[in-house]
Amino acid sequence: MQLAENLVIVESPAKAKTIEKYLGKKFKVVASMGHVRDLPRSQMGVDTENDFDPRYITIRGKGPIVQELKKHAKRAKHVYLASDPDREGEAIAWHLAHILNIDEQADSRVVFNEITKDAVKESFKHPRKIEQNLVDAQQARRVLDRLVGYNISPVLWKKVKKGLSAGRVQSVALKLIIDREEEINAFKPEEYWTIDGLFEFKKKQFKAKFLHEQNKPKKLKQESDVKAIVSQLKSDQFKVTDVTKKEKLRNPAQPFTTSSLQQEAARKLNFKARKTMMLAQQLYEGIDLKKQGTVGLITYMRTDSTRISDTAKNEAASYIEAQYGKEYLSKRKGKSGGAQDAHEAVRPTSVLRTPNDMKPFLSRDQLRLYKLIWERFMASQMAAAVIDTVSVDLVQDNIKFRANGQTVKFKGFMSVYIEGQDEESDEGENKLPVLSVGDEVKAVNIDENQHFTQPPPRYTEARLVKTLEEKGIGRPSTYAPTLDTIQKRNYVKVDQKKFYPTELGIIVNESVKEYFPEIIDIDFTVNMETLLDKIASGDMDWKKVIATFYGDFKTHVERAESEMEKIEIKDEPAGEDCEKCGSPMVYKMGRYGKFMACSNFPDCRNTKAIVKTIGVPCPKCKDGEVVERKSKKNRIFYGCNNFPECDYLSWDKPIARNCPKCETQLVERKKGKQTQVVCTNCDYDEKPQ
Repeated sequence: MQLAENLVIVESPAKAKTIEKYLGKKFKVVASMGHVRDLPRSQMGVDTENDFDPRYITIRGKGPIVQELKKHAKRAKHVYLASDPDREGEAIAWHLAHILNIDEQADSRVVFNEITKDAVKESFKHPRKIEQNLVDAQQARRVLDRLVGYNISPVLWKKVKKGLSAGRVQSVALKLIIDREEEINAFKPEEYWTIDGLFEFKKKQFKAKFLHEQNKPKKLKQESDVKAIVSQLKSDQFKVTDVTKKEKLRNPAQPFTTSSLQQEAARKLNFKARKTMMLAQQLYEGIDLKKQGTVGLITYMRTDSTRISDTAKNEAASYIEAQYGKEYLSKRKGKSGGAQDAHEAVRPTSVLRTPNDMKPFLSRDQLRLYKLIWERFMASQMAAAVIDTVSVDLVQDNIKFRANGQTVKFKGFMSVYIEGQDEESDEGENKLPVLSVGDEVKAVNIDENQHFTQPPPRYTEARLVKTLEEKGIGRPSTYAPTLDTIQKRNYVKVDQKKFYPTELGIIVNESVKEYFPEIIDIDFTVNMETLLDKIASGDMDWKKVIATFYGDFKTHVERAESEMEKIEIKDEPAGEDCEKCGSPMVYKMGRYGKFMACSNFPDCRNTKAIVKTIGVPCPKCKDGEVVERKSKKNRIFYGCNNFPECDYLSWDKPIARNCPKCETQLVERKKGKQTQVVCTNCDYDEKPQ
C-alpha cells in the first residue's frame, strides 16, 4: 500500500476529507477523533506525592485509532499535527507527539483559523514547534479540575447522594443561580407611581411623562403624591417651553466571540449553548457545496477575540460598497490581525457566501446560525446609524411633562442587523409632531399609574453566560458543558427558559460553601483563570500553581470527610396512593427527570410517569385524555393517557376545537416567537393575535 510522503493529523473526519482535497496527493490526512490520551476515569490519575505528575493512558476505545495512526506515521516522511488552534488543540498535538514518538522540537505543528483552501495551504508554509506553555496551561486546568472533582464528589456521594459532582466552574454557576433566587425571595417590592399624558397638537397625538414640579424632580411614592400633582392642573392646555434636538450615533456590536455567539443565539434563535457550539463546529469543519467542494463556512468558534484579518475586512468593505453604497462603509478603526491570527473573531470565511446562497446546502438550524454570524460580522464592518432625537418640555404653571422622540435618519448597520437584548426594550422610533417653543398643546388624557419595583430577573442561559464571562469565570468553551452538567445532576431546573435551583442543588451548594469555600469563591476562581493565563504566557510554572492550591484544599477535604454529617433527602409526597399496594406514591428523580414511585420500595416497584392533563379529549380513541409528557431529551410532547392501548402522539399542543373546514383536530404550533393555531389535515390556520 503506497502511503503519502506527508501525514497530517486533525481532530475530526469531516475536517480530514476537506483538508486532504486542499493539500493534494502528497498528503494523507487522518483524524484522531479528538483526544487520544487522558487521565484514567477509574482513579485520580494525579500523583499528589510526586510533584503532581499526571498519569496519562490511552482513552478506552481509542486503541485501534492509535494503532492506525502509528502505522501511518511510521511510513510517512513528515508528520504534521493540525489539531484545533487553542490550548486544548495544543495539548492534543502534544499527546499525539508522545504516542507517535515525534520530536517536540520539530516543526510539526500547523494551525489555521479557518478551513478554506488558501488558509490551509498558507499554514503549511509556516509549521512550528509545539508550544509547551499552552500545553502546560491545559494540563494545569485538567489536573486542577481532576483534583477538585475526584476529591469533593466522593464526599458528596457518601454524605448526600450517589452520582453527585462538584467542579470549579459548575459550583460557581450553581451559586450564582442560588444567590439570585435568594435575592428574589428576600426582595420587598416598593410602591411608586407615574403620571402619563396623551397630548395633541394639530390633530397629531403623542405621549409624555410627568417630570418636575417647580423644576425639581418629584418622586411619586404613593397615590396621595399623584393626587397632589394632578389637583394643580387647572386646564388641558400646556405650553411648549423647551425643544432640544440632537443627533446621536449608534455603533454596531462587535463580531462574535464564543460567549457573545452563545448569548445571541439563545436570545434570537432560542438555542441552548450546547446546540450553538455543535452547529458552529459543523459550519467550521466544512459543508459540502457540491461543485465548490467542501468548505468551512466560519472561522474557529472558540475564541475570546474580536479581531479580524485585513483580508476579511477588505472583502467585507468591497461587498458593502457594492451592495449598499460608499456611505455605508465603517469609518471606525477596528482591531485586525494577520491572515493566520489564531485568535480572530467568529466570522464567515467569505462574505460572498451569503446566507441566501448557502440555503440549499444547510439544514434549517445551520442556516439560522450561519445567517446570525454573517449578519453580525457584516454589521460590524458598516457605518454607525444616525438617530435624530428630540426632547420637548410641556408646562402648565409649575407642572412639567416631557416627551422624548427619536427617528432613524440613516440606518447604517441597522439595515443588516440589530443586537438582541436580554430584557424588553421600549427603544424604537417615536415620532413627535413638529413643535416649537411657545406652541400650545392639549392634554387629551392624564393617566395615574401604580407600579411596584421588581426583583432582579432569574438567569436565562444567555444571562448566565454573560455573567460568567463578565466575572471572568471559566472559559467560553466550558460554558455549554457546565450548564449541561448542573441540569443533568438535577441541581437546577429550567422553566420558561429561566433557571431555578432544586432542593438538591441548594443542599450541594451549602455543603460546598461550608467545607470548600474557595471552590465557590468568585475571586478565587477568577484568580485561578489569571494564573492559567500566566502559565500559558510562560510567566508561571504550572506545578507550583497546583501545589499552592492543593495544600489548603487537602485540609478542607479531610475536614469534610470527618465532620460533614450525612444529609437525608426526603422524597416529596405525590398526593396519591399506589394502585398496586396502597402505599403513598412519592416523587423521585431519575436519569430523565422526575417520576412517581411507590414509597414501599423495594417491596413494591410500581413507578409512573408524571403527566399533566390539558383538558382535551383524545382525537384518536375518543375515550382517553390528552396529557403532556417529556421525551428523554426533555422535549415536551402530547399523547393519550390510555397509552399503550392508544398510540396518539403529537409534538404540537392540541386544543379543544376542530377545524371549521374539515373537522380535524386543531393544534397550537410555534412560528418563531409566536404561537399559531393550525389544522393537522388541511391548510386552515389562524393568524397570531
